[in-house]
Amino acid sequence: MNVATLLSNTLSPDQAIREDATQQLELAAQENYSAYVLMLSQELANEGADPNIRTAAGLAVKNSLTAKEASRKEDYINRWLSVDENTRSQIKQWSVNTLGSSNSRAAHTSAQVVAAIADIELPVNQWPQLIQSLLDNVTSSDNPLLRQASLVSIGFVCETTNPEVLKGQANDILTAVIQGARKEEDNQEVRLAAVRALYNSLEFIRENFESESERNIIMMVVCEATQSTEEQLQVAAFECLVRIMQLYYDNMLLYMEKALFALTVVGMNNEEHGVALQAIEFWSTVCDEEIELQLHAEEAADAGEQPHRISHGFARSALPQILPVLLFLLTKQEEDEDEDEWNVSMAAATCLNLFAQCVGDSIVAPIVPFVEANISNEDWRYREAAVMAFGSILDGPSPDLLIPLVDQALPLLIQMMKDPVVNVKDTVAWTLGRVSDYLPQCIKPEVHLQDLITALALGLQDSPRIVANCCWSLMNLAEHIGGGDDLNMPTCPLSMYFEGIVLALLQFTDRQNNEANCRTSAYEALSTLVGNAAMDCLTTVQQVIVTTLDRLETTIAVQNQIIGADDSNAHAELQSNLLSVLTSCIRKLSAGVSVVSDRVMTVLLQMLSTASKQSAITEDVFLAVGSLTAALDSDFSRYVEPFAPHLYSALQNPDEHQLCAIAIGLIGDICRALGESSLPYCQHFMQLLITNLQSPVLHSDVKPAILSCFGDIALAIGAEFEPFLDLVMLALQQVGGMRAEKDNWELMDYVVRLHEGSVEAYVGIVQGLGSGQKIHLLAPHVPAIFGFLGMVTTEDTPTETLVRSTVGLIGDFADAFQGGELKQYLAADWVMALIREARSNRHYSDSTREVARWAKEMVKRATNGL
Repeated sequence: MNVATLLSNTLSPDQAIREDATQQLELAAQENYSAYVLMLSQELANEGADPNIRTAAGLAVKNSLTAKEASRKEDYINRWLSVDENTRSQIKQWSVNTLGSSNSRAAHTSAQVVAAIADIELPVNQWPQLIQSLLDNVTSSDNPLLRQASLVSIGFVCETTNPEVLKGQANDILTAVIQGARKEEDNQEVRLAAVRALYNSLEFIRENFESESERNIIMMVVCEATQSTEEQLQVAAFECLVRIMQLYYDNMLLYMEKALFALTVVGMNNEEHGVALQAIEFWSTVCDEEIELQLHAEEAADAGEQPHRISHGFARSALPQILPVLLFLLTKQEEDEDEDEWNVSMAAATCLNLFAQCVGDSIVAPIVPFVEANISNEDWRYREAAVMAFGSILDGPSPDLLIPLVDQALPLLIQMMKDPVVNVKDTVAWTLGRVSDYLPQCIKPEVHLQDLITALALGLQDSPRIVANCCWSLMNLAEHIGGGDDLNMPTCPLSMYFEGIVLALLQFTDRQNNEANCRTSAYEALSTLVGNAAMDCLTTVQQVIVTTLDRLETTIAVQNQIIGADDSNAHAELQSNLLSVLTSCIRKLSAGVSVVSDRVMTVLLQMLSTASKQSAITEDVFLAVGSLTAALDSDFSRYVEPFAPHLYSALQNPDEHQLCAIAIGLIGDICRALGESSLPYCQHFMQLLITNLQSPVLHSDVKPAILSCFGDIALAIGAEFEPFLDLVMLALQQVGGMRAEKDNWELMDYVVRLHEGSVEAYVGIVQGLGSGQKIHLLAPHVPAIFGFLGMVTTEDTPTETLVRSTVGLIGDFADAFQGGELKQYLAADWVMALIREARSNRHYSDSTREVARWAKEMVKRATNGL
């Protein structure tokens, strides 16, 4: 069967034919990739072939070169570079030539292929002539299709390739793109492709943008494009302005004054929604930038420094012009609007919210008249807009200014939960959630709570979209006026309503469908309510855990009857929701869960036995087991033996790194709960942990937790940790030698987390060996440990967590060696400097300062012991 037939079959409506063709193509790629990709490229370049076949061929080539997963992408790169140079040259030539195809789909697909190859070859200094070839097409060709496709290709290359690789050709790329984007360009398709290419090139033309003359040209071309009569071109131009504001805010003062204020106001009023959305997004971006700059200014002021960048206050200056437009756009809702479809009224509400955060109190006075004038309007759109405007400004202005307004509005908002229009009720429920979140002090239990909870409970019987916001409001109420995490809180304002709310949620969740995620929202609310229950609600919590177990057992019973991916996903989501509620119940009941713990563990073990290796349910089960471990403490020992094989299996599955991380946390939980009784399992635990620490494939995020877990095990088994000591100390010393380049932020963060894990390991080891009367075993390792501690706290910029842990460890050492054996290490200048920093830094928490005070006393005793 030839390639054209195979490609045609991949487009067949018959699933069996599609799958067979796809498998044959995959097999061809595996057996001889070079021949496979050459064959496809030839079909893409074939002007006589069916356009659908050409497109399919090009996409197959592109997909063989690109991947989101880093490991697979690396494999694809190596596979392509292993193809002989002549074959690669032929494929590249065909791909570039096809940019001039009379078939626009083939040309566009070829542009993607060119970019995919460029992303591999340009970083390794191959295909150096590509960019110049594309630029020549743009600036010298009379073929508009070739110019357009070449600009599209440039855009794709700029989007996918590391900006540093292209920086050297920035001038040439910018010249060609600007030429194509000018208003003098007659072909609007070419102009559109040029503006899109400009968008993708903005990041690496920073030097050009810093030049005022070049910046003026760029801004002129983009602003002119916003005035085009072509909607797509206008949208692309406003997208450019949004990106320019993100990247070059500091350079925008002149352009905001001269053009951008007026341009964006006109754009926001544009009848074409795509244009209006991007114009609104421009002001959302302005607010985002200025909120960030305000935070930086506050941090600099706290440190007694001047901020590196300053805010121009664009949002505050533009408020009188922009706010009326946003309020008008809030009234442009669609009655049957899709929640998942972004529209102008949603964008305006988001922008208004950001303005409130950015300008604070200044937004309140102009908003209030709009709310008062429209909240009782006969037209539902104006009622909904008024409520949306009110809800959108609750985060930003000072509570002192908002509280009187909320006090006045709250009874009316509760009453509006009976509005006949779903859209209005939905926004009212959201606004009540915002009040509960940002201004819970306005909700007076004796005045508002009964009516509010009644309205929210009735909302559970309404449209699924309203249910989600009612559940969110209930969650916020539980978190702010519930009993909190305190297991000893006797009662709370929600207690008298707790049983009724829980029964309403349990009744609602006993449904088959999860439209608009309403059932999931209800389970989340139930989990939050349980987690914040006071002691006088524990009887109801016990009823919840029994109902939850009943439902989990039902899901296990029907597991084998599930057919199809959709049903399987829905079933897994239901189990996940139930496990979340179960975990909250266990945590709240604490030791009181023991009366049902056998049943709980039986259900959890059954779920582990039926779950696949890749199942996310296993993670949820492990979290529930962790909560049960903490609740039962040493009584959990009877469950370790049947559970341990599942724990071992998770630790031997590095591909599922999140599950592996949870499993490592569980080892710590078990060791803390069982203490010395965990010893029979520690040999196996340590073997698996060491193997994972040395694994080249395990995700790096897991490794700091492994180091910390060593400390948990040492603390639990005390003197019995001796057989593992030398191996663990060697591993910790290797980790302690790791450094990161100062400009590699990701690696720097990873190294800091490794160091934090190392210090936690040392803390557990010192305390464990100390309690087991074997602290002398650490003496040979003291110089290396203190060398490491001095390094991480003086050469690097330590986090508060690292400072607190290190100071605590120093105190532990001083407490363990009180005979003066460590005087030369404890008397080091950096030790007392670190303790002073931990005690005096006003940004540190009270717990850090308390640890520092204790450590200072321990060091004083140890150094004066002689």
